[in-house]
Amino acid sequence: MTAVLRSPPPTATRPTGLALLNREQAILEFNRRVLAQALREDVPLLERLRYITIVSSNLDEFFEVRFADYLEASRLPRSGITMREMADVAAAAHALIDAQYAAFNDVVMPALKASGIRILNHAERDEPQRRWVDAFFKKQVRPLLVPLGLDPAHPFPQVANKSLNFIVKLGGRDAFGRDNSIAIVKVPRVLPRVIRLPDKLALGGQSFVLLSSVVRAHLAELFPGRSVEAFSQFRVTRDSDLDVDEEEMTNLRQALRSSLSTRHFGQAIRLEVVKSCPEELSEFLLQQFGLPDAALYLVNGPVNLVRLNQLIDQADADALRFAPYEPAWPRTLRPALASGSLFERLKQGDVLLHHPFESFEPVVQLLREAVADPDVLAIKQTVYRAGSESVLMELLIEAARRGKEVMAVVELKARFDEEANINWAERLEAVGAQVVYGIVGLKTHAKLLLVTRREGSRLRRYAHLSTGNYNPTTARLYTDIGCLTADADLTADADLVFQQLASLTRGKAPKRLLLAPTSLHRQLLGMVDRCADAARQGRPARIVLKFNALTDEPLMAALVAAAQAGVSIDLIVRGACMLAPGVAGLTERIRVRSVVGRFLEHTRILYFRFDAGEDDEVLYLSSADWMSRNMLRRIEVAWPVRDARLRQRVIDECLVPYLHDRCDAWRQLPDGRYERIGNDGPSAQRALMTRYTS
Repeated sequence: MTAVLRSPPPTATRPTGLALLNREQAILEFNRRVLAQALREDVPLLERLRYITIVSSNLDEFFEVRFADYLEASRLPRSGITMREMADVAAAAHALIDAQYAAFNDVVMPALKASGIRILNHAERDEPQRRWVDAFFKKQVRPLLVPLGLDPAHPFPQVANKSLNFIVKLGGRDAFGRDNSIAIVKVPRVLPRVIRLPDKLALGGQSFVLLSSVVRAHLAELFPGRSVEAFSQFRVTRDSDLDVDEEEMTNLRQALRSSLSTRHFGQAIRLEVVKSCPEELSEFLLQQFGLPDAALYLVNGPVNLVRLNQLIDQADADALRFAPYEPAWPRTLRPALASGSLFERLKQGDVLLHHPFESFEPVVQLLREAVADPDVLAIKQTVYRAGSESVLMELLIEAARRGKEVMAVVELKARFDEEANINWAERLEAVGAQVVYGIVGLKTHAKLLLVTRREGSRLRRYAHLSTGNYNPTTARLYTDIGCLTADADLTADADLVFQQLASLTRGKAPKRLLLAPTSLHRQLLGMVDRCADAARQGRPARIVLKFNALTDEPLMAALVAAAQAGVSIDLIVRGACMLAPGVAGLTERIRVRSVVGRFLEHTRILYFRFDAGEDDEVLYLSSADWMSRNMLRRIEVAWPVRDARLRQRVIDECLVPYLHDRCDAWRQLPDGRYERIGNDGPSAQRALMTRYTS
């Protein structure tokens, strides 16, 4: 079945002398840029703490997925991964985590304390606070703890991925007179990791205690008759990719549902302990998990900074957060809001939505109108990361209940969203919707919504295409571009994609859409080559690309060849970029920048100019990053913005401000490191917020 849509990958020769940057190092460099946000004095304090937690969350995924894959690849013959490269990546990860805890301990927490928000350890708690914590432990925590002393009849327990645990060394003998000195205490996930003390005990501010501190202060109570000689928190990070052989299964949903139960117990990748952990205890844990010394991370603080999001949520301090921002209703849709019909508005022309500056609500409104309209006959939608609660999914379910033809292409393999997507698939199937899971071997990452409506004696289609997910929550946090359209070619192409995903037949080629894995890669290489040909002929040629990652080797090779031909190239890459800019004789005409601000940059925009005329430029929006997986192993789409006015709007809002950002932008150096371009210059995100607010 995979052959239905798959095309052979293009071949490209790496330019002589071009050394690509290490992908894992590039991912870690991105997280250094995120961490730098925690050190900015112009960022509110609780948001600075949030950036620290984001780094922790990103690093968890790095070890669970990227580094786990990297380790597995390194064991393959001819992988090309050297022990030196492995050691360099591990050293960079250690250095980043050390820097993260330094920012937490030396910068952010002292500043929060000065603002009246404190995390109190046991030594800092006064007697009334200790009594309150003791009562909390006895009532809420102790009944859920089951300390496990280790001996041949009590082997080392299964420790779940990223869970909080304690290892304890005990003195004396157990109740049966035996000298078993090691015990493990697993802390249940259901317990809150951050507990706010009552205001009357906070001494004029807001005081919090960490669950790890509560357990630590009461460890001795868990082992009556024994002395606690040493202890440490610990946390293990495991390979969390679901290992499912799609070619051998008969039902993907059932196979994934079964695999989810074992995800938390994959191969151990990283072990975190506190810095004060005795070496004999950390060595014991390394042996139990089968890990080398390089996998041990000694941290100067809580082993899971991600959970400090609970402090951010509980703190009463609006002044220490970003000022609330309410996305604007698109001006071009205000008449539709008054008339109550988006369908009538879309007959007049396409509408671009720039999130989060403009509201995602028109997309919800389009689907809501389609559900209520008796003339709407069919609704089709791709589902990648809808979330566990989704108004869009509820509307699809309601549409099926009302007898409309509903087709949902649910990507069950969307990493860490598998369970939510399985649940939606089951609910949709229960009301009679047609649910398919895409193509075996390919993830469906394209973002498409298609509505078919009877209008008189004909059928008319309306569509929404997007660079981002159908998730109203992340639409307020990520920058993305969506397009509402009734264009006959685009909507016919969207219908063609749905037909191929459902029927597994090879249909005719789309007129306007570029589709991965069949044509997108080849067409992009062709556009880059066309710019190179124009430059060789002395015509003005320009490429400006904005996406999340650049790791595909044929595309990088094509960009280098275009630069050598004279094309001026700007790359705005939020995350990992393996192409080194500014290398003499190779990439002098390539500039790479990354923008890290309040919102997560997520738009994918592709601009190519072949000459000076009005018709000598093309601009595409896309769901795909420039990575081999997106080009060859996913269903992706890119679509042209043909309306000159809308095309200029994308250039003016999504490219030009980012190329002139002197506040949130970083410049990539030839060796893969980044330097901040400025601190107090113009910010693209702030300018857009101001534009849409006014």
